[in-house]
Amino acid sequence: MEIQILRVEQESCPATRFIGKRYADNVNWEEWWSNNWFDVLESIPSLPINDNGYIGAVHIVDGVPEYWIGMFFSVDTDVPSGFEYIDIEPLNYAVFYLYGRENSSEFYTMKTHDMCLEELKVHNLKRKEDDWCFERYNCPRFTTPDANGNVILDYAVSIEV
Repeated sequence: MEIQILRVEQESCPATRFIGKRYADNVNWEEWWSNNWFDVLESIPSLPINDNGYIGAVHIVDGVPEYWIGMFFSVDTDVPSGFEYIDIEPLNYAVFYLYGRENSSEFYTMKTHDMCLEELKVHNLKRKEDDWCFERYNCPRFTTPDANGNVILDYAVSIEV
């Protein structure tokens, strides 16, 4: 089954502090589970943009992708020892609710990304180039498959307003 876009919504958030770990490539979710790093972040009051989920994010720095795993917090949040942070300006974004098979690698392809960019045009929205894109792994949408074995991944793209 190919990935389907169930719906597209526009959201916004104030300036945020993204707390987590930065990766040049090879984002390592497994180390997050084995080190219980989300337990540390979940002990801190977070922002509604997390929507009961964990975040995988990317933006372009000097022409090179910079990847992050973590969560969004208010800009005055103290950063726990061993974590990094980046402060992000207020953000407007389109959220694509992507529907597909549990554990499908198709969620993470350029084909799916390009499909979302084409869908922006249908909604008369314009991507904010080289700004943030993020995956929101919501519980239970992403963690509990439906009767057909499918889950929903929230994929967000920064947009101009």
